[in-house]
Amino acid sequence: MKTRTLYVCQNCGATSARWVGRCPVCGEWETFVEEHRQEKAPARTSQASLAPVTVVPLRAVAPGAQERLQTGIEEFDRVCGGGMVAGSILLLAGPPGVGKSTLLLQLCAQLDALRPLYISGEESPEQIRMRADRLRPSPQELLLCCETELERIEQLISTVESPVVVIDSIQTVAHAELESPPGSVAQVRYAASRLQHLAKQSGKVLLLIGHITKEGLIAGPKVLEHIVDTVLVLEGESPYGYRILRALKNRFGATHELGFFEMSSEGLREVRNPSALFLQERELPEPGVAIAAVLEGTRPLLLEVQALVAPSGYSVPQRTITGYDYRRVQMLLALLERRFGIGLRHYDVFVNVVGGLHIYDPALDLAVALALVSSYRDLPLPQGTAAFGEIGLTGELRPVPLPELRLREAQRAGIRQVILPSALVRNRRRPTWDGLQLLPAERLSTALLQFFPVADPSHSR
Repeated sequence: MKTRTLYVCQNCGATSARWVGRCPVCGEWETFVEEHRQEKAPARTSQASLAPVTVVPLRAVAPGAQERLQTGIEEFDRVCGGGMVAGSILLLAGPPGVGKSTLLLQLCAQLDALRPLYISGEESPEQIRMRADRLRPSPQELLLCCETELERIEQLISTVESPVVVIDSIQTVAHAELESPPGSVAQVRYAASRLQHLAKQSGKVLLLIGHITKEGLIAGPKVLEHIVDTVLVLEGESPYGYRILRALKNRFGATHELGFFEMSSEGLREVRNPSALFLQERELPEPGVAIAAVLEGTRPLLLEVQALVAPSGYSVPQRTITGYDYRRVQMLLALLERRFGIGLRHYDVFVNVVGGLHIYDPALDLAVALALVSSYRDLPLPQGTAAFGEIGLTGELRPVPLPELRLREAQRAGIRQVILPSALVRNRRRPTWDGLQLLPAERLSTALLQFFPVADPSHSR
């Protein structure tokens, strides 16, 4: 058995025969660490000793129903696709202090009758007990163990009759035969592979807690995300008390669902009406503010878009976009100049999606354009007005999916009128929807003219 010395990047897992200052793969500096790997000689296997390989047609495979374990936390189950699948391994990542351990302790409290197993490598039993006592409900039958040795963890999982196992965290688990320190690429990759094999054999659900680097990426090698079945990320902006749970990968469900929680002294509380978090009650409408109806997965959200347009004191005007695609806002600025006669090339433009969310739904286009013109003209939109619609390069309003969900959410929030693409209401005799007044528009200029007088009639096409 030979020992080979390699240098491994702790950010992306790239290897090199010699030390380099900057990783040629991910571009990070000072991330290469020396590792010693033992290479075994390949065993010679004769063709006669190989077991025959069985090949079956797809139509002969019986469809098996996935057994899902309901956690009792609806927001968590929503993101997982309806619950946790037996024999799966989930990775929950997030920045320090966001509430990863708190969320999984609450999950254990909901599954208290199953006596889940909690293996901690970072905190003492007393620290975990202090956190658990603050939760409502608090876990009472939780089986607790503090261990970092991989072989002992495997033995514990195999012997203890618990269908749910939490490991906090995967970066603390190490194997004695590997010379690399805990948290290194080799240790994390090896531990995750062994735990995945154990989960498939035992049929238990394994929940791993992972860390986030300063760049916002999941710590450890990229192969860690490929090994696990589900990658969940718990996000939360420090000025806000809420947390957002999203799935980056899910072999048993969709990856576009969001779960909303609010941090309190008793743990994370589910938010059943997230639109109420992002809408501010205003006595009078203000310029530069528009309400958008967007979709995150299958969940409709009403949120506030704010824009500020001001004369620039610099040779190159500022463009600061928070919560939306920078290039789409640049396209909207070009359309406003070309189709509506509003030239903002000498103005600073600031756009912010209130609440710290980053929206990927192009239906936010129309609300951003309305907020920009509202700020430029210093004219507020009417109170109780929402908008949604994708804007094309020629200025047309394109239809977006699931308009009924957006309208239903607007109705529940007390919205009185909604601006939307006319293609969504062509088959309706009256532009109303369960009490909502619909304001259809075929083009961006048509939508803007409903609230703002045109500056140059030659541009209103």
